[in-house]
Amino acid sequence: MKLLFVGDIVGKPGRNAVRHFLPRLRDRLGLDFCIGNSENSAGGAGITPETAEELLQSLDLLTSGNHTFSKREIGPYLERPDCKQLRPANYPESAPGRGSAVLTARSGAQLGVINLEGRVFMKPLECPFRTADRILPTLRTRCVLVDMHCEATSEKNAMGHYLDGRVSAVLGSHTHIQTADGRILPGGTAYLTDVGMCGPWDSVIGLRKDFAIERFLSQRPSPFEVATGEVYLQGAVVEIDDASGRALRIERVQEKLPE
Repeated sequence: MKLLFVGDIVGKPGRNAVRHFLPRLRDRLGLDFCIGNSENSAGGAGITPETAEELLQSLDLLTSGNHTFSKREIGPYLERPDCKQLRPANYPESAPGRGSAVLTARSGAQLGVINLEGRVFMKPLECPFRTADRILPTLRTRCVLVDMHCEATSEKNAMGHYLDGRVSAVLGSHTHIQTADGRILPGGTAYLTDVGMCGPWDSVIGLRKDFAIERFLSQRPSPFEVATGEVYLQGAVVEIDDASGRALRIERVQEKLPE
């Protein structure tokens, strides 16, 4: 089994990159599953039903994070029985939507996906570690991907080691910066601290750099406005042994959108 997980999809530029590259990457790499984090897909912060549906024309499932509910209209959409947009599993039970899913490929292979949000420098949610313990037995598949969406690299790293040997991959999102530490942990779990983003390169995490710099200089709010210019798609491909659920290989992906 081969899966691709692409990082935080930022606004229209990120959506364009997904639409352009995913059909090509599926064919070139022989991918069984393509998954992406959509929490910044609507104007750089949040998700709308329209942006989710657009992305699902190219991706099999969407994960999210702390910006999941930034757009009010996403709540009813997440409650649809056939919704393929996840929200972090460690949100309160009263929150709309679900935090895990099982996908089935044309070959019959199955992949469980768990969406988690960290707590360091973020919201005081339920423990993501114990949430993973609770959900794993319900998936009933050896092949499992975890999107660990959080700020602190230490929390992502700890989750990787905590789940090593119990899931196929722990891939980080949220910081929008692709890290170079992809590896297979001793128990057979593929790990990468952050897969990066799909969005404008000449920016601050996909947003206009002048607005971001002004926010740091003045400590005042500034608009979340998506940057322009050259656009990249970033992510990671993981190859998994279907029988054991152990990762065989992990490789970073970075593709520049033609201008």
